[in-house]
Amino acid sequence: MDRMEETKGLRARTDIHFNCCQSVLVPFAEACGLSKEAAYKLGAHFGAGMKHGATCGAVTGALMVLGMAGGGNDAAAELMRRFREQNKALDCATLLRLAAERGEERKPHCDRMVYEAVELLEQLLEQH
Repeated sequence: MDRMEETKGLRARTDIHFNCCQSVLVPFAEACGLSKEAAYKLGAHFGAGMKHGATCGAVTGALMVLGMAGGGNDAAAELMRRFREQNKALDCATLLRLAAERGEERKPHCDRMVYEAVELLEQLLEQH
């Protein structure tokens, strides 16, 4: 199973909740030298924009992975630039507002943010 398949599986689970940060971080856990359990715990308080609408948890999780993989400031800036370019914002509150304005429900919106973050992360990790 590749990382995107694992991510989609985590987002589909109903027995346990994986927030956006955890959904990005857990599939990359081993590449970061973490157990999946440690990655799950690490990302626990970064969903919903650190629980108050700040930076999207998918972005936060991707930045954590980049840091653990040795990605520098340029890689982090590139990830944030591309995510913002695709979605018009980095903060959860604005992303959710824009989704609501488009008539997109929260769960599909957040799933999409997670999948986009994983795609961007995979691209950047291949380059660096």
